[in-house]
Amino acid sequence: MTGREVLTPFPGLGTAAAPAQGGAHLKQCDLLKLSRRQKQLCRREPGLAETLRDAAHLGLLECQFQFRHERWNCSLEGRTGLLKRGFKETAFLYAVSSAALTHTLARACSAGRMERCTCDDSPGLESRQAWQWGVCGDNLKYSTKFLSNFLGSKRGNKDLRARADAHNTHVGIKAVKSGLRTTCKCHGVSGSCAVRTCWKQLSPFRETGQVLKLRYDSAVKVSSATNEALGRLELWTPSRQGSPTKGLAPRSGDLVYMEDSPSFCRPSKYSPGTAGWSAVARSRLTATSGFRVAILLSQPPE
Repeated sequence: MTGREVLTPFPGLGTAAAPAQGGAHLKQCDLLKLSRRQKQLCRREPGLAETLRDAAHLGLLECQFQFRHERWNCSLEGRTGLLKRGFKETAFLYAVSSAALTHTLARACSAGRMERCTCDDSPGLESRQAWQWGVCGDNLKYSTKFLSNFLGSKRGNKDLRARADAHNTHVGIKAVKSGLRTTCKCHGVSGSCAVRTCWKQLSPFRETGQVLKLRYDSAVKVSSATNEALGRLELWTPSRQGSPTKGLAPRSGDLVYMEDSPSFCRPSKYSPGTAGWSAVARSRLTATSGFRVAILLSQPPE
């Protein structure tokens, strides 16, 4: 998806709505801006099209919430040129989009909205009879594996922007993984815990959004260097002025960017500007700024 589609509201992620069947499902896939390979995968996965759009809805709303007090309010209305640049804001969009995809797909599996996946079946739990007690673990294992195949590689390893996008994508997925918890429920006579059922459960997405906003606030500016041993481009933080040593590689949890952000105070192709706007007016703009699909990761290659 490219950010050009108008997004309509969808049911809550926790509802066990039946996936679209037959022609309706195929039509939904055809309406999405996907590459040919992604569209083929979508057509083979009933329930995926709606899940992708739910993820876009979730990611965009969380982005708008986290930036509700910032000069940039996460709006891409008529300003998709921002997505072509290596700003901190672009880094956050990639991270929150991948996080939303990961979270929504895992929840869709446990809610019974996907035909090819169901509850999490992680080894090591005290009981696997989750269905017996009406509980179902969020299937993060299936979610991450499927997304790795669905998103694929965007460009070659020699492209700095591609490396940065891939890094920020994994930051979002990692943030979701860090929120996976084991939840248990006791069963037995008079409240005893003679039998305990456990399952995997993701934390609320709001917590993931807060983690990513902290990563945005401490984002690292990077340049590139060629790793001759591996024959590919690597990300490096620039060395300090006057330092004889080169910089360090960013940590796996760091959001990375390549260009300093523009001023969002003045009108430009990246922002409508904030001059003359009160805090109340800016908050209203945030709340009504056209629901555009903010999923960046599945943009089809040209």
